[in-house]
Amino acid sequence: MDLSAVIEALLVASEEPLPTSELARLIRARVAEIEDEMGDSEDEGYDPDAHADIPLKQFGETAEEDVIAAIAELNHQYEVTGRAFLLMERSKGWKIYTRPDYAGFARHLFPGHKPRKLSGPALETLAIIAYRQPVTKAAIEAVRGVSCDGMLQKLLDLELVKIGGRADLPGRPLLYQTTDYFFEHFGIKNIDELPNAAELRYVPLPQPEEHPVAEEEPEDQPDGDEAQLPLANPPKDPPAVEQEEPPADFTTPEPEASPQEQS
Repeated sequence: MDLSAVIEALLVASEEPLPTSELARLIRARVAEIEDEMGDSEDEGYDPDAHADIPLKQFGETAEEDVIAAIAELNHQYEVTGRAFLLMERSKGWKIYTRPDYAGFARHLFPGHKPRKLSGPALETLAIIAYRQPVTKAAIEAVRGVSCDGMLQKLLDLELVKIGGRADLPGRPLLYQTTDYFFEHFGIKNIDELPNAAELRYVPLPQPEEHPVAEEEPEDQPDGDEAQLPLANPPKDPPAVEQEEPPADFTTPEPEASPQEQS
């Protein structure tokens, strides 16, 4: 029995991803359990030959580096034998994933889960949260220049963003940050694996009080001639037309007498 086979068995049996430290702990815990059984050899239920193939000393000293090396060996075996899966580490730990080449077949197992695309405004909002998390709504709006209520609600509904607490600021505004599903969806383990994370996470950003927030922009804008023009302001009352004053020597002509009056 080798370490890579033990790790494979643990990952297959587990419903949740397992971190490297947890894998090492589980292996050491099993070795300690076996040693306790060996120490109580008078117990009728103990079989001295049941664990003869387990290198107790080697497994009892399992470290995180040993787990990582064993996982690399497993992935190498999967690659050589052309298996349809591999082990990948995400924010919660290691898990067995289907290779991208077979994703089209596996997707038919979940007909209700259709791919969903994010609009440009939603991606901009998500990028600000990902790079500067935890961040307040006011800080996001200061960067984008528009209200982000609708975009934040959509990201919350998609479980890409969550509320991580409240800021120590007046009014105790909510703080937004990415979820574990965000890291799994984009295939990264932590924020540091984002593109240009070292630069974009610390670049100075506009402050909320310096930039007034406009109304939120619609998610989908029509193109070309279909673009809707902004409504004009309602017409005001037309200005009164000034009457030209008659000259001083002007007299209003008397109306002509009707034929009856002349007779």
